[in-house]
Amino acid sequence: MSADPSQPLPQPLSPLAGRDNKGPAHSTRPLEDCAVESDIDRSMNTELEHLHIRVIALENLLIAMLAQYPDRARDMAREMATFISPRPGFTRHHRTLGAAGRMLHVVERARHFQGWVESDLSYAPQTPSTAATACLSPGPVTIEVLNSACFCISLDSAALREALESEIGEPGLFDLIQQRCRYLFATRPVFLSHEHMLRMAQVVQAIESVVALPAYRDAVLAMAPAIARHDPGGAKGVFFGYDFHATEDGFGLIEINTNAGGAMLNSVLARAQRACCAAVNGHLPPAAAEAFEADIVAMFRKEWSLCGHDRPLRSIAIVDENPEHQYLYPEFLLFQRLFQQHGLHAVIAGPTEFGLRGGSLWHGDVAIDLVYNRLTDFSLSEPASATLREAYLANAMVLTPHPQAHALYADRRNLAILSDATRLNALGVPQATQDVLLANIPHTEVVEAQHAERLWRERRRLFFKPFAGFGGRAAYRGDKLTQRVWQEILAGGYVAQALVVPGGRIVSDQGPAQVLKFDLRDYVYDGQVQWVAARLYQGQTTNFRTPGGGFAPVYEGPVDGPAGLSRTCVPAQYESRVFLLHGNEVQPLAQDRYVALARAEEVALEFAGRRFILVDWYLRMACGQVEAVVKETCSWIVFNAEGRLDLQAAHAIDIEPIPVAEQWAQVRALVFGDASFARVR
Repeated sequence: MSADPSQPLPQPLSPLAGRDNKGPAHSTRPLEDCAVESDIDRSMNTELEHLHIRVIALENLLIAMLAQYPDRARDMAREMATFISPRPGFTRHHRTLGAAGRMLHVVERARHFQGWVESDLSYAPQTPSTAATACLSPGPVTIEVLNSACFCISLDSAALREALESEIGEPGLFDLIQQRCRYLFATRPVFLSHEHMLRMAQVVQAIESVVALPAYRDAVLAMAPAIARHDPGGAKGVFFGYDFHATEDGFGLIEINTNAGGAMLNSVLARAQRACCAAVNGHLPPAAAEAFEADIVAMFRKEWSLCGHDRPLRSIAIVDENPEHQYLYPEFLLFQRLFQQHGLHAVIAGPTEFGLRGGSLWHGDVAIDLVYNRLTDFSLSEPASATLREAYLANAMVLTPHPQAHALYADRRNLAILSDATRLNALGVPQATQDVLLANIPHTEVVEAQHAERLWRERRRLFFKPFAGFGGRAAYRGDKLTQRVWQEILAGGYVAQALVVPGGRIVSDQGPAQVLKFDLRDYVYDGQVQWVAARLYQGQTTNFRTPGGGFAPVYEGPVDGPAGLSRTCVPAQYESRVFLLHGNEVQPLAQDRYVALARAEEVALEFAGRRFILVDWYLRMACGQVEAVVKETCSWIVFNAEGRLDLQAAHAIDIEPIPVAEQWAQVRALVFGDASFARVR
C-alpha cells in the first residue's frame, strides 16, 4: 500500500536509538562523530520535511484541477494507473503498484470534491454513477471474487432523491433519511450465485410444506400463546422474511421473521442503481421496482379477499408503537403513499389510537378494514395492544401478519424441529423435503440447563438467540459470551444454533480494505419469493449503524456458473495484444510468448534474421469484449540468426516505427473482428 503524504515520514534513527530504560547507551564511536552524524540527520530531516510539504501541496493542487475537469480526464487517469500496473508475466514492483494505487486515490478525492465546483463551492459532494474500475486476476470470476473486487458505486444519491421525491412523490423524505437513517442504504451491491438463489427458494417451499402438516401445526401451536390458535380468517401474513447466510463454502437459513421490514425501501433502492457495466442493467431493470410495488398492493388486497370479504378493500392502518420514532418510519411513509396512489385510505398510527365500535375498528372517524401490523408485540399481550387484540379476536378487521403466523414460522424453537431428522420423521415429512431442510438449516436446539456443560464447551461454534426476539436483540455469538450473559441464557427462553458464517463484501478499494458482513433476505408471501435483498453490517448482527452498510441490491449470477460471469457485473479488465508488422504482413504474437522471448526463455526460429514493427495495444475489456484501446506503443523488434531477440540491434534503428494505413486496418480487423475504426484513447 502506498504511503499517505498527509502522515509524517519515518524519522531517521538518532545515535541513542538503541538505548533502553536502564542507563546510557553504549557506543564505541567518539562523541564528535555522533555529533556530526546528528547534524547530517537534522539536515536530511529538514530536506525530507520540505519535500513532504511540496508533495502535499502538489497533490492537492492536482486534486483541485481534476475536480474541474470533465469525467473523461479522470477516466484517463484511472486507465493510466491500470496501464502502469504490471501486466501478467512481468515483475510486480511495489513502487509501481503503490504509485498506481495513489493515482486512483487522487482521482477519487477529486471526484469527491467535484460537488464543490458544481455548487459554487457550497459543499454538496456527489455520489458518482460510475466508479474506478478494478482489474480482476486472470481466471474464472467467482461470486467471492465479485464480492471482494467489484467496486462499482451502485447507489446514486441524486437518483435516490429523485425516486423518493418525484417518482414516489414524498417531498422531504430524502432529507429525513439522511438525518435519521444515514446508513440505511449501502453503496455497493452484493452478488449471489444462481445456485444459492435456487436453494433459498427450495428452503422456502420445503418449510411451507411442513407448516401445512396438521401434526406440525398442532405441535407448534400447543406451545404458543392462546391467541395464536385463533383463526385469522384466511389471511396468510404479509412480508415474511427468510434470512440466510451464504458463502461459497457455507449456506444456511438463520431465521424467519413474520413482520420483516425494508421491502419498500428496497423497491426505492432498485430505482437508484447505476450499473458499473452495461450487462448489469438487465439484472434489475427499472420496471422491476414498479412490478414489485404492484405486487405489494395486490398482496394486501388478496389478504382482504381471503378473509371472505366481497367488497373492495378501502382502508389500511400501518401500526407500530410510537411510529414516528421508529428507525424505519420513512418506510411507513412510503407504504402510506403507495396505498394512497392505489386509491386506499392509509393512516400511520400507534396501537392506542384505535377504538372498537359497532363491530368495526376505528381510527378517528375512519373505519379500518385492514391493519398492516409492524408491532413486535407478536401476541398482542401488551396493555397498549388491548384494542387491537379485542378487534382481532372479534374479527373486526383483518390483521396481517398475525399471531398465528408468528407462532408457525418465526418462533425460533421451530428451527429445532425443522433441523431434527427424528422429529421430522415423526411428523411424517417426506424424505425429499427432509433432505432439503437438513442440508440448509443449521442444527438448532432449545437451551436446557441439563445440557449446560456441553453447550458451554461447544459455545464457540454456536449462536444463541431468544425464542421470539427481533432485530438481533439479545442474540449472542458463543465466543463473545460472558458468564453473566450465560446465566441469563440458561434461565430459559433461548435456542442454540450452529454458527453459519455470513458472507463478506469488501466495500472499498482503498487500503485498508473495509470488509462488511452480509446476510440475505427473501421477502415471501404465500410461499413465493417476491424480492431478494442483502444487508451489509459490522458486529454480531445487522444494525444499520455501519458506514457503507445498510440494505443492498442483490445481483444474481448466471445459470452456467462462475465461468459465465463475464456477462454480469465484472469490473473492467485489461489485456495486451501484440502484433508484428512487416510489409503487408501482420502477425499476432501471443502475450505469453512475447514475455518468454523478452526474457530470453524462448526462441522464434520462424522469425530468425528478421525485423518487424511491434505494435502493442493495451485494451480495456467489458463483459469479455474489447471496449476501447487505452494505450498503443510502436517499436522495432529484431531477431538474430538464432531466433532470439536482439535488443541492441533494435535500439540502433534510427527510423521511426510508423505503421501504414493498410497495416493499421489489419490490426483493427484482428482486434475488433472487422476493419471498423476504433479510436485510440
